[in-house]
Amino acid sequence: MREHDWEYPLRQNSINTMRSMSYIVSLTWCFSLGIMAYGAGIMTQLSFCNSLTVFSYFCDHSAVYRLACNDYTRQWTLGTSVTFLIFVVPFTLICLSYVSILVTVFRMKSLDSRVKALATCTEHIILVAVFYIPVITIFNMALLLHFLDEDLSLLSLSLASCTPPCINPMVYSLKTKEIRNRALALVRKTKIGTN
Repeated sequence: MREHDWEYPLRQNSINTMRSMSYIVSLTWCFSLGIMAYGAGIMTQLSFCNSLTVFSYFCDHSAVYRLACNDYTRQWTLGTSVTFLIFVVPFTLICLSYVSILVTVFRMKSLDSRVKALATCTEHIILVAVFYIPVITIFNMALLLHFLDEDLSLLSLSLASCTPPCINPMVYSLKTKEIRNRALALVRKTKIGTN
């Protein structure tokens, strides 16, 4: 692979080889299984002497360790670290990639080219926002208020987990010209009907 292959998207076959993808998939699986095994292992060190009712319908690590009677600092540290790794690192990389895209787009001379390039990113930006806004809002509330209602936490997780897959087909189908025109016609018809 030459020095600046990443700058040329048409060379992705020389970068994304079966070998490199196998390494990435293997590393991802090993990391995920290792974290899950470690998390399950340290959970066995907790004593549950009060309520055994878990207030969560997700596979939520924090909802379980909060029920413990003994010190759960290791479990909290693991939960916080994994949360940071799963949410903050990808969000930062997504933001950096969009900054790079915007720099490239605004270097284009033609306004049509700029609009066309930005239009290809719209759907992804919408889905990223739908996923991250509830999560970031709840985490910021927890940091500022030093308390987080369990109902709000469940609502945030529900929105972040269920909304993007539900909206995904609708958002990406709007790229199709016929569907977009039909949706605009329905909106105009509804607007005229309400007036």
